[in-house]
Amino acid sequence: MGEVVRHALSDIFLRIDIEDEDLAGVIVTATAVEISPDGRNANVFIIPLGRSDYDIIIPALNRHASFLRGEVSRRVEMKYTPALIFRADTSFDEGTHIDQLLSSPKVRQDLESS
Repeated sequence: MGEVVRHALSDIFLRIDIEDEDLAGVIVTATAVEISPDGRNANVFIIPLGRSDYDIIIPALNRHASFLRGEVSRRVEMKYTPALIFRADTSFDEGTHIDQLLSSPKVRQDLESS
């Protein structure tokens, strides 16, 4: 169900403008949705494209979570529409950091010698 909710949110982010100064001109991508076992809560991991000010965007999305939940409920038939909790997806940043570590001269030297 997490993937279904993610697709619904992606559609919502593309089609609906949320009137909030902090979200003006921001393009948001939902990368993953983890729904709790009871189906009542969902962690939505997002990436704002072209921006990195998560400390502004995440609280703005969480302010509009009930509105977005209503929009999801119109698009997805579920027993319960989970409460949405928006979180920053830092997995791409972590991947970039690992790539930088692996390409450092010291690590590359260790990898080539083994």
